[in-house]
Amino acid sequence: MADVEKPSRSPGAGVFLELRKRLQTGLLVVGKDVARSPADVQVTGRESSLCISTPQGKLSLTLPAGVSWEQGSCLLTPAGESYKDELHYRLRINVVRDLDEDACDSMMETLRAKETYCFYCQGCMTRLLEDRVFKRVLPLPNGNWNAIVDDWCCHPDPFANKKLLPKADDCLLGDTFLLLPRDGNCDQTLTEEVSPVGAEDSQDPKKPCRRLVLISCKSCSSVLGEAVAPGTLKLYITQVVVEPAAGDRKPEASLNRGRSLFLEGTIAARLLGISTSLSTFHFAVQTPDGKAFLLLWLLNSDSIIASVPETFVRGERSVSSPALHSPSPRAARALKLLYITCSDTGIMQRNIVTNWEVNAIGHPVVLPLTVCEELLRVMDDSNATLPASMRCMRSYEVAYLRL
Repeated sequence: MADVEKPSRSPGAGVFLELRKRLQTGLLVVGKDVARSPADVQVTGRESSLCISTPQGKLSLTLPAGVSWEQGSCLLTPAGESYKDELHYRLRINVVRDLDEDACDSMMETLRAKETYCFYCQGCMTRLLEDRVFKRVLPLPNGNWNAIVDDWCCHPDPFANKKLLPKADDCLLGDTFLLLPRDGNCDQTLTEEVSPVGAEDSQDPKKPCRRLVLISCKSCSSVLGEAVAPGTLKLYITQVVVEPAAGDRKPEASLNRGRSLFLEGTIAARLLGISTSLSTFHFAVQTPDGKAFLLLWLLNSDSIIASVPETFVRGERSVSSPALHSPSPRAARALKLLYITCSDTGIMQRNIVTNWEVNAIGHPVVLPLTVCEELLRVMDDSNATLPASMRCMRSYEVAYLRL
């Protein structure tokens, strides 16, 4: 499959670093706007940082705890000078402990029975559900369980047209959502509205119109999920924050994270969790009506990256701001992904999308349409911060989601 040229959306990174924990190697890319030749680049290291000196100034990249650079290992790659606008270096690192210990657990992995939790709207931090205690916290079958029932049953599907719903004091965990029983307090914080009929559905008389009962935050009108049955709430993990009950205080961790950071970290954690538990690396991001929106291929889950624009590499500085895809020389754990939008009109991209659909490649990851669009923007922003030579791989685009 031939490589496909993609139009550049931005100048990309002045300095880009990717370390591979398992391989204990790294790639350093320096743009030629920062350093014109290998003689202009000097790399040194301290216990917890990598220092890069160029004619533009000195840059100190903070490494995660337990990761150190092997002195003298940074060498220009054999093709390092063949890139038109970049210098590529290979280096070696030492990892003294498991970095997975530093990863933030996702909500789905931290919910426990007989613990008290509060649910907040991620958009405005309004407390939606007060002091909920669950007698049972149970996982639902994975996203495509219904499709394989016929392979296990010698008689008609006994689960056809039946929903798996929580009983009182239950919490059921899907891949990207929670099912909860509704209580009397929900009327104070949540609103319901029937979704409009889509333009395509309204024009096709043979196609049944599936209208969802949307659940929204009464304070900011953000859509949080759906009412899948009377008395049952379906809340998406990208729309709510769940934390142990602690008086009247708001969740501190969430107050310090913007919407894009929360979405990025939440989706990255779930993709990693699903990939680890099911040994799958292909994901089809879908809207609730079953339409595929985005295809993802997880390449690496052990990457540590830092991307710094050329405009920031001026003077000696060491900043550790965690802002999303911004001038932040702190290296962070991330998933490396290939992605294609299902609306892409390119011939090679359409062939890939069709192949995924026909062969049922990709574990379904269901998210509201607005969240699918947000996720695509986050991935496009990540892609735009990469060196130009790294933005595409064959017919896919490349992005990193920080954990």
